[in-house]
This record gives sequence, structure tokens and C-alpha cells, in this order.
Amino acid sequence: MHKNRIILASSSPYRKQLLGKLGLEFDSISPDIDETPMQEEKPTDLVYRLAQEKARALSNSYPDHLIIGSDQVATIADTIIGKPLNHEDALAQLESFSGKQVWFLTGLCLLNSATGRTQTTVERYSVKFRSLTRAQLTNYLNKEQPYDCAGSFKAEGLGICLFEKLSGDDPNTLIGLPLIALTKMLENEGAAPLAH
Repeated sequence: MHKNRIILASSSPYRKQLLGKLGLEFDSISPDIDETPMQEEKPTDLVYRLAQEKARALSNSYPDHLIIGSDQVATIADTIIGKPLNHEDALAQLESFSGKQVWFLTGLCLLNSATGRTQTTVERYSVKFRSLTRAQLTNYLNKEQPYDCAGSFKAEGLGICLFEKLSGDDPNTLIGLPLIALTKMLENEGAAPLAH
């Protein structure tokens, strides 16, 4: 194994599960940062900045590690969509998506805390929603209860039934961790998943 241990700067069970697909040993630690957007900050700039801030937040505590920071927002017509607080908010979100395209922007940063080198990218993924009735959306929310997910759905679960079309380079981006881009970044640091 590479001399640098890998840290996932996240407490998200979804990201943890995704990183586990690469078969690497890693620790998952919450970076505990303020994720408030700056005034007039564009969605792309926001996820780029927060991915870096999450990685950097752990660099002093883990000075000889590869630290992965990632942040995601869902947007519709360039407006950021947050996580719903409850069933009513989730239903309103999903009704506003019906028949429309929603973009998911995921910022990804790999920081080598020993050298200070950072690699950062923003991956885009789009989802075209089917035209759905209130009854269908209510049934979906009652079954999956995706209230901790931006956009009120889980693409890796029953949420797939909400979509007409998915477009992007890496389906993992939609769930919150672009593994294709991350694999390339890890290779650049000599920690490629397939090297050992």
C-alpha cells in the first residue's frame, strides 16, 4: 500500500460506500466546515471551494495522508436546490422537477497533505425527470424517505423510477463521489487502486 493513508473528508454513508468500491483502505472523518454559499457564488464555484476546504480542514491533523474532499449541489436553471427538511418540502421539490432537467455538480479534491499538492475538478451530471403525478411522488417519498438528499431522491434506490434519462461521464457522480476522476487523481499520487 502507498505510504500515504487515505482519508475521506466526509461523514456521508453514501460517499463511504462509493469509495469502498475501489477496494482501498481508508478512514472516513467529518471535516466539520461551514458550507454556507458566499454572496452571489455560482454553484460550480461553491462545490469547487467546498471540496478543497473539506480536504484542507483535515490536513493539519493528518499531515501525511491523501485526503479526499467532495461536495455536491443539485441545480435547476442555475438555482441551488438544498436538502428538504420534511415531506412537504420534498414533495414541493419533486413537483418542481417534473418533466425538467436537473444538474448535479460535484466538486472533488484530492489533497496530498505531505506535499501540499491538490487536484480539484467539478463533475457534472444531468437528470431528466419524467412527468409524474402528486400521487406517484407521494408514494415514492413514503417508501424511500430521502429527506437527507439534495433534490429529495436517491438515484441508487427507488429514485431511478423518477427519471426519463441520465447523462454524464460517471454515474457515481450523481450519488456524490466521481470515482473515474478520483481514480485518475489517485494514480497521479502513486496510489492507484489497480496498482496492488
